[in-house]
Amino acid sequence: MGKIICLMGKSSSGKDTLYKHLMSDRELGLRPIVPYTTRPIRAGEQDGVEYYFTDEEGFRRLNVEGRIIEERSYRTVHGLWRYFTVADDKIDLEAADHCLIGTLDVYLSLRDYYGPERVLPVLVELDDGERLARALAREQAQQHPRYEEMCRRFLADSQDFSEKRIAQAGITRRFRNEDLERCLEEIHGYIEQCRQ
Repeated sequence: MGKIICLMGKSSSGKDTLYKHLMSDRELGLRPIVPYTTRPIRAGEQDGVEYYFTDEEGFRRLNVEGRIIEERSYRTVHGLWRYFTVADDKIDLEAADHCLIGTLDVYLSLRDYYGPERVLPVLVELDDGERLARALAREQAQQHPRYEEMCRRFLADSQDFSEKRIAQAGITRRFRNEDLERCLEEIHGYIEQCRQ
């Protein structure tokens, strides 16, 4: 029985880097679950890799078709941005384990949809000061930095990943991302242990 590894954590905690390493780990053999978004594409991103980029009309069409597993909407300083997971033919838990980057809400929705035995939470943590420095460096590298949105996300993370919400989700295992190699080893071991 295949599992979905839900990699989550506050913004700029290193989820994208960890995800790329986990996906390239041949021993784990994970398949990606690529989420959808209506937000603008960032410099260096590719459609179908980090996200499937769509618009409000695309979201509405998928919703009418009943294919949206979970959806989050954010009123940003640039307008409404949606992030959502779609039930499509790319998710085949009979063939392999899958992995995606999400939030606590994504984890809970996937757990409700597929069942708790099929969804494995991987919560990544990093010092807030280090996260803020990383977020600022990332925005400075953009052609059109969105500093207000960066600040909104940083502040929203405190509520989205509060200790109360983490406890309510039943998540007891966490992974500190201060040392990339060590963090990857711990996550790898955790996934292998949960497969048994």
